[in-house]
Amino acid sequence: MTTHHRIRPRVGHIQFLNCLPLYWGLARTGSLLDLELTKDTPEKLGELLVSGRLDMGPVSLLEFLRHTDELVALPDIAVGCDGPVMSCVIVSQVPLERLDGARVALGSTSRTSVRLARLLLDERFGVRPVYYTCPPDLGLMMQEAEAAVLIGDAALRASLHDAPRLGLDVHDLGRMWHEWTGLPFVFAVWAVRRDYLRREPAMVREVHRAFLASRDLSLTEVHKVAEQAARWEDFDADALERYFTTLDFRFGPRQLAGITEFARRTGLPESGSARVELLDPREA
Repeated sequence: MTTHHRIRPRVGHIQFLNCLPLYWGLARTGSLLDLELTKDTPEKLGELLVSGRLDMGPVSLLEFLRHTDELVALPDIAVGCDGPVMSCVIVSQVPLERLDGARVALGSTSRTSVRLARLLLDERFGVRPVYYTCPPDLGLMMQEAEAAVLIGDAALRASLHDAPRLGLDVHDLGRMWHEWTGLPFVFAVWAVRRDYLRREPAMVREVHRAFLASRDLSLTEVHKVAEQAARWEDFDADALERYFTTLDFRFGPRQLAGITEFARRTGLPESGSARVELLDPREA
């Protein structure tokens, strides 16, 4: 990918391990130098993209569904799962059926994961807890709550380290959704602003292809990705390799069906695939 005289596209980068395979290969191909990357939380990146301070990048599913007039989703790239996800969980001291009226800590500002957790507890388990938001420290959460919702690296750490040590149960949101609906779940899509797509269609194609190539290279050499990440993370290479290969980075008809079902069950006005517009693959 080369930009020549063009201004580098402003691209978001979720600072969680779940996005590493989408970016790892960029350094190998040299494409990373052609992007102006902004690293932040999913919520903050969504705000930047919607406000026009980013041109394209990952955005949480709920934020995307609320702004389909401004955003177009890129095909065949997302962050999701088709079964377990490992990094979006409910950690509980009691069975989920006993959480009615109990305190549940939300250790994240990820609206999509919180909405999914509340949907599952409400409709699948028939309980209505009392929710409150706090920092994602599992030990402190369990001092004041019966259960906690965690996402990202904090959830992975809780699943692999903290919850077993504390004798707590871990309930994987991706697994629960799949058991309930038989569908994948998409936590974040890759989107481009419609105004940027109109101005720079060739650039969007280049960036899209670069990220697809990065993802494919990362998954082909996933052991290398895991070994390198293990040098600076709290997880060993085997655990990270299992995590990266558990995640689903595709976005096709089944993922779109999962999005439509989530929108329908949550009562979003955008319920229906007509509101989720994918960039035409011939353009991408």
